[in-house]
Amino acid sequence: MPDLPETRALFLPGTTAIFAKVSPTQILTAARAVVPDLTGVVLVGDAWKNPLTYGHWKQEFAAAMPDLEIIDLSGMVLREVRERVGSLPPRSAILTSAMYSDGEGTHYLPAAALARVAERANRPIIITSDTFLGRTGVGGFLLLPETIGREAGQLAMRILGGESPSNIPSVAGDNVKPIFDWRQLKLWNVDEAHLPPGSEVRFREPSFWEQYYWRVMISVGVVLVQATMIAVLLRERRLRFLAEVEARQRMSELAHMNRLATAGEMSATIAHELSQPLAAILINAETAEQVLQTQAPDLGVIREILGDIRRDDKRANEIVVQVRSFLKRARTERIELDLNAAVSDVFRFLSIQALTYDVSLATDRWSSDIRVSADKVQLQQAILNLVMNAIEAVADLPEDRRRIVGRTSLANNQAMISIADAGDGIRTEKVTEIFKPFFTTKTRGMGIGLSITRTIIEAHGGRIWAENAPTGGAVFHISLPLAVARS
Repeated sequence: MPDLPETRALFLPGTTAIFAKVSPTQILTAARAVVPDLTGVVLVGDAWKNPLTYGHWKQEFAAAMPDLEIIDLSGMVLREVRERVGSLPPRSAILTSAMYSDGEGTHYLPAAALARVAERANRPIIITSDTFLGRTGVGGFLLLPETIGREAGQLAMRILGGESPSNIPSVAGDNVKPIFDWRQLKLWNVDEAHLPPGSEVRFREPSFWEQYYWRVMISVGVVLVQATMIAVLLRERRLRFLAEVEARQRMSELAHMNRLATAGEMSATIAHELSQPLAAILINAETAEQVLQTQAPDLGVIREILGDIRRDDKRANEIVVQVRSFLKRARTERIELDLNAAVSDVFRFLSIQALTYDVSLATDRWSSDIRVSADKVQLQQAILNLVMNAIEAVADLPEDRRRIVGRTSLANNQAMISIADAGDGIRTEKVTEIFKPFFTTKTRGMGIGLSITRTIIEAHGGRIWAENAPTGGAVFHISLPLAVARS
């Protein structure tokens, strides 16, 4: 607070004023905030000699810091001041006031004169006016010209409004505030926590976080959304993979059940087929015993009988091997195989069943090997299901229509299988439904044969479809990718 009674004596009667002044104590407080271990100050500027401005600085400094070392350069010319401020002790600060000339005939604006001092100074400069901030010093308790002008304007409006100046007391305005330059604070390694309460820091360069907060948040948000989507997609992929594995397992189990059901239907035929070679073996064995009981057994006859037994045994073994291969539940394993041989094996295996129904089976094979990559048991089951359906379709028809043909061919770089019968064909509206699970036109059918067949073929990357032949009957087509592309 300025000494109002002492200052008021300078004004004429009938006047009033708003005072604006930075006290020596405030300047010292700012210096101690900038240099926490302060031991000395350097006085620069003309106002230190003005008793109305800083007339009591010695008493105020002594009261605040009795051992404070003071270097008074206020009476020196600017040239000498510039020389001295370049080699000041380390625990000191420069306290400035307005300078209007260099003392040698050259006049300056206060900010320009102080800037010349700052060029040489090796210690932080404490300033007293807002107009100096950003040009020279680190800051301090600063006079605010804008606030001073506003307060003076308000006082003038009161006088213009009719109030007598003598009735308006002179007061100290609220026009001084601790303000500091962020760049100078960083230059002198000043901790902002040491600044006076309520200090304002200007020219602060925003941190990366402050400068790019929204950009960073948006980027992080986008990354999080993408990461979430990726995680969801990976989880969906994992669940889909597990579902496919389970579906293949269920398909394998269902296909095995289908094979057991087919074998059950063929059990009587298989038993009949086995009974023939077994009966022949028994008859030949009994015949051989009778020949051996003669006084001079004919070894040639015995040799022929043993040959017949070997042939019939081999035939019975082939039947057992075929049935066992068809019924076993093996792990899915794709190998390269000849499609012609796969179709021929199925037709040979079903020849017994065909004889039971008095149905003629025939194959029309491609002239050369057709190599495909497939699981042999699954592929043969798919073909077997189609042939069994065809046998049942023509079993009750006249003899000339009880005929089934299996063809292999190449078309559009695809391996083709066609199973054709001479039955009544497929109703047009059912052509697309016959491959659905549990769809059947048989009284005892499960409705899974064709569904399993389609699942097997599609799992091999192929396609199956049905159509009615122009000459009558139905034709089921299977297309499969070739194991090796043909030129």
